Amino acid sequence: MKTRHAYIAGSARIPFFKSMTQYNNISLQDMMTRTLQILIDNMHLNGKILGDVALGAIVNSSANWNLARECVLGTTLDPHTPAYNIQRACGTSLEAARQIALKISNYQIETGIAGGCDSNSDFPVLISKSLTKKLLTLNNKKNMLSKLKFFLSLRPSDFKLILPAIVEPRTHLSMGEHCEKMVKEWNISREEQDQLALFSHQHGVKAYEDGFYDDLVFEMMGLKRDGILRSDTSLEKLSKLKTAFDFSNRGTLTAGNSSPLTDGAAAVFMMSEEYAKQNNHILLARFVDAEAAAVDFVHGEGLLMAPTIAVSQLLKRNHLSLQDFDFYEIHEAFAGQVLCTLKAWESDQYCKRVLNRETALGEIDRTKINIKGGSVALGHPYAATGARIVGALAKMLYQKGKGRGLISICTAGGMGVAAILEAVEK
Repeated sequence: MKTRHAYIAGSARIPFFKSMTQYNNISLQDMMTRTLQILIDNMHLNGKILGDVALGAIVNSSANWNLARECVLGTTLDPHTPAYNIQRACGTSLEAARQIALKISNYQIETGIAGGCDSNSDFPVLISKSLTKKLLTLNNKKNMLSKLKFFLSLRPSDFKLILPAIVEPRTHLSMGEHCEKMVKEWNISREEQDQLALFSHQHGVKAYEDGFYDDLVFEMMGLKRDGILRSDTSLEKLSKLKTAFDFSNRGTLTAGNSSPLTDGAAAVFMMSEEYAKQNNHILLARFVDAEAAAVDFVHGEGLLMAPTIAVSQLLKRNHLSLQDFDFYEIHEAFAGQVLCTLKAWESDQYCKRVLNRETALGEIDRTKINIKGGSVALGHPYAATGARIVGALAKMLYQKGKGRGLISICTAGGMGVAAILEAVEK
């Protein structure tokens, strides 16, 4: 079967903010629609029919059952543009980009948008199952007496509200609690985690000062810059923060070296080379390949270690080594997760036992990792992170004019998504 390359031509996102702050009264749909419209305006797509639009959210309401399509209908795209929801935990919008790329590569579509959004400020609150069942029978009550009996049957326990728990259903542990287990297993110190977190903020601040984000991050409600990013943080300040998940004297994960609960949205525009030539679009980077993997965290494997497998499989398929990259975008769910991943790739034992390799993948030049800031500093609206990274990495490769970049994202449920982007030589 004949295939072709798929390319990233542009991206857009709104500033990311800590949940329950600036976007407190903004809906998930409004954030995503705003982001799409910015991308549409920038890419001159008003009134056009795109091949497909893949959007996702993790913390979503049942009322948003057709979120992607509703967002498209809220923009100036031609309403004949199809759209669908997608979800793969924190790898959602990278998976969306993977699917759009595959459709372009297989000549199914010429253009597409991949993106995601999340908001812990627009949190879906559920009612109890007992109240749900009783309310569903209310419509069958035909007279006042039966309706009166219904209301008399209600009990205080029926009115208990249910908030979605950000924990693994099978272990009842949060991602942070799982990561605490990982950093203990891999002997990752608090100091190492704080140092990586500091670098994340320093790189993010410098990227803004250099104007890197000027055409990537766009205004929402008068806000133009990520609200979590700190120019005044230091190792001393980070070292004084209390632990957030393990409150014994062995805990090392804090609010400072972990990504915060974040609201935001991001999207990328993808196309074929033929479409780019016909419509005078600049191609920023080629979407080469992607891979997903999973670990058996329920039976003891590290919840956030699946990217080690996804990257290894991706490298094998593309006949590359871990050192064959100019940029590495490793999602910082926690600074500790990044450090565990790096240490695993450097371990002969781990690479033999888990990755089925003869030797370790080896070390990465750390000056090439998350050089424009990572999730600890910029924020992590779950489903938006993949698109945020793809858009930024595509621009970095375009500016360099050659080379390739590696993306690695850990997700809830013990999964990992990885991808390779490559510069379009000018």
